[in-house]
Amino acid sequence: MALPMIAPPPVRREEPDLPAEGGPWPAQGEWTYEDYLRLPDDGRRYEIIQGVLYVTAAPRFNHQYVVGELFAALRAYVRERGLGVVIPAPFEVHLGKRIRPVQPDLIFLRAERQPSPEAGHFEGAPDLVVEVLSPSTARTDRVVKFWVYEQSGVPEYWIVDPHARSVEVYLLREGIYTLHGQYVGSETLTSPTFPELALPVQSLFPELT
Repeated sequence: MALPMIAPPPVRREEPDLPAEGGPWPAQGEWTYEDYLRLPDDGRRYEIIQGVLYVTAAPRFNHQYVVGELFAALRAYVRERGLGVVIPAPFEVHLGKRIRPVQPDLIFLRAERQPSPEAGHFEGAPDLVVEVLSPSTARTDRVVKFWVYEQSGVPEYWIVDPHARSVEVYLLREGIYTLHGQYVGSETLTSPTFPELALPVQSLFPELT
């Protein structure tokens, strides 16, 4: 069950660079899902958290390489055991009336919670969320989304840092995220959500040249 929302962490309220079509656009802090639906499909990722619009440009190779490797590894693990589904962005997750949509890089949903084939979004907290950092999203993923996923009751949250070549695994304990482990180099990532998973961290990142 999602916990009552407490005050969010400070967020940037600058007006984002928005397309002219579809306007006029609301001020930061006043965005709604109905406003989001007017935004164009222009290749950027749009998310609304507590009325604030976050806009992310197309990611770099490093980011997408890591997302691809994680998706392949987790999908193979989940499929082999019939556990559920792993879904990459872009796919809308609605965590609350003022937190919709967010579009994590990867989510895992247990089989009994899998949405219908025609579903346009998932309502509620995924069983696991993965965010891969990029220079433009690091603060959002580490502060704003950390708070959002914690308050919304996401049981497990991974933060993957391509620059540090590390993975941090956080578990929700009595409504607060605690660090289960930080994995780097030749270490093997483990996850309470996936008890038999043994994922070599270095396999997730492109070779250094």
